[in-house]
Amino acid sequence: MDKTRSYWNGKKAVHRRTMMKGAGYCDSDIRKKPHIGVANTFMEGSPGTAHLRTITEKVKQGIWEAGGIPVEFGVPATCGNVANGAEELKYEQAARDIVAASIEFVSKVHNFDGLVTVASCDNIIAGCYLGMARLDIPTLCVTGGSMTAGRYKGEKMVQAQLDVAALSGESEAVLTEMEECVCPSFGACPSMGTANTMQMTGEILNLVLPGTGTIPAIDNVKLRKSREAGKAIVEMTIADRKPSDLITKETLFNAIAFAMATAASTNIVLHLIAIANELGIKITLDDFDSYADRLPCIVGVIPSGPYTVVDFHYAGGPLTVMKMIESELYTDVPTMDGRTWKDLLANIEAKSSDVIRTLDNPLFNEPGLKILKGNLSPTGSIVRPTGVPAEMKQFTGKARVFSSDLDSYDAIERDEIKAGDVIVIRYEGCVGAPGMTELMVTTDALIAKDLHKSVGLISDARFSGFNYGAIVGHVTPEAARGGLIALIEEGDMISVDTVKGTINLDVAEDVIEERRKNWVCPPPKVSSGLLDIYARHCRPADEGGAMQPWDIDFK
Repeated sequence: MDKTRSYWNGKKAVHRRTMMKGAGYCDSDIRKKPHIGVANTFMEGSPGTAHLRTITEKVKQGIWEAGGIPVEFGVPATCGNVANGAEELKYEQAARDIVAASIEFVSKVHNFDGLVTVASCDNIIAGCYLGMARLDIPTLCVTGGSMTAGRYKGEKMVQAQLDVAALSGESEAVLTEMEECVCPSFGACPSMGTANTMQMTGEILNLVLPGTGTIPAIDNVKLRKSREAGKAIVEMTIADRKPSDLITKETLFNAIAFAMATAASTNIVLHLIAIANELGIKITLDDFDSYADRLPCIVGVIPSGPYTVVDFHYAGGPLTVMKMIESELYTDVPTMDGRTWKDLLANIEAKSSDVIRTLDNPLFNEPGLKILKGNLSPTGSIVRPTGVPAEMKQFTGKARVFSSDLDSYDAIERDEIKAGDVIVIRYEGCVGAPGMTELMVTTDALIAKDLHKSVGLISDARFSGFNYGAIVGHVTPEAARGGLIALIEEGDMISVDTVKGTINLDVAEDVIEERRKNWVCPPPKVSSGLLDIYARHCRPADEGGAMQPWDIDFK
């Protein structure tokens, strides 16, 4: 805090103090108290963010009470469901970097001693974590929590079911009835999507206070814990506990273990690698594969089971999962309050349930995530095995090739996709999209047409955590960078084994080489603005897909 004190004291700081006084802060506060930035991702257009003003006010109360001064500022936020099925969905991955840069920019200019981010959804909360790691000042995130499941005609219903119903021929009247029911509260959609995956994982990364990441948005414990978080950040700031102290390589390994046990969103792979890179720590897809070989999925949250994240929270939440897999963790690493994970878990009484099981009685005898490699993806691709139907764990089929989610969807709607086909959607990766499109309508259409048990899908794009089926994403190298996926032709045979972890194009090498000689990369789909900048500067998906050079010596 010494640097900040000089930033706000003395004759050279008169203009800064004037600005703060003009905004309503008192002289003694400005000169003497820790300045805590409060990055609020509030946005009125989504249930995941529309309640964050209330949470933020509680955080600020806690900061004042503990002797700090909160300085709230806004961070851009979107809802992925708004752009679902539209070209604009490709902005989501690039938005993660915009969020991180926004937090970095404001925090650097104002020389905050500490930082709180308030966030809930998808790439927005991931972007907050990325920015927090980049700044490396004392920081924590307060999550917005999960919404409750809707009820339609007495049955539980979540957003993903509505998406499928919309493609299944339901009438406009029925869909309107469902719309009225499916989002009954504030909070992130209550399945194991990217939003809830990142809210949970924040606890493991020491970026979210233990036991608070999954508190439902409707539970007023959320408000009390938000105030406690405000107090905690002042304590962390005085103690100077930073992400570089709290997120070690072993901490990241613990997060990977947690992802396997919970069947996290496949997007967590992008986010953990990017966060590690910000801290100068090298983790790779091979690290994920190492944990996939020894950790089965023990959590039954939608789509890997019938339970919501609200059910998961009241069954014990992330800390119960960590207790269940304690034997596979590095427990000597620190937590946010100075204890080790061994100390923290010693006080956790984990009870097995249908929602969270033990390692010797897992929900699945397979991991929550699996890395696939082969000639189609020598650097790695990813699948969530718990969402793959039994009859599609290993599949071989004829390639049906498309260059966008919408083109593939149209072919399904025209009944041109048949059992035994393997849909290939390419030029939708980080560079090709650009922005790495999140495929939604094709996967939902496969389920709506009952083709998800007989049709595979591979892509250099990514998927929502809502999605399930024999769907393989993040194929690298991507098509726009000359990956083999660019050379697939209609009718080629493709083989995928989600158990052994292989993905191959069954075409002779001499044929492939001839195609490579004739391949010409299509012109960019976007040649201006944010997505153009992203395409020119992003890392490949297997390196986190972030807009950073990271020319550093990794730990």
